[in-house]
Amino acid sequence: MALKITDRVVDGVAVEALEGRIVLGEESSALREKVKSLLAAGQKKVVLNMDNVTYIDSSGLGTLVASHTSARTQGASLKLSNLGSKFQEILQLTKLITVFEVYDSEVAAINSFKK
Repeated sequence: MALKITDRVVDGVAVEALEGRIVLGEESSALREKVKSLLAAGQKKVVLNMDNVTYIDSSGLGTLVASHTSARTQGASLKLSNLGSKFQEILQLTKLITVFEVYDSEVAAINSFKK
């Protein structure tokens, strides 16, 4: 199943709702391109809502890290919200939980930009 990305902007924050699998190939490329185009358009605040992500492989994790790094390099912030317990566990095992800003809800992630 292809990764479905639904965009919307809430209070100046680009919210990308992800649905499906983030795996090697088309899915990872789609996510990488999406983040790249947001940054190119000058978007500095991005939230990836992981609520409907059913599976992520090491390539998908790599894509998230690369997207986070590109955002940082361009003075933007990329935050994650609604991680499932499995995904949260993976981030803790790989110590990536220390790399990303993670929020329980999309609203909390969006509000974190107001501080």
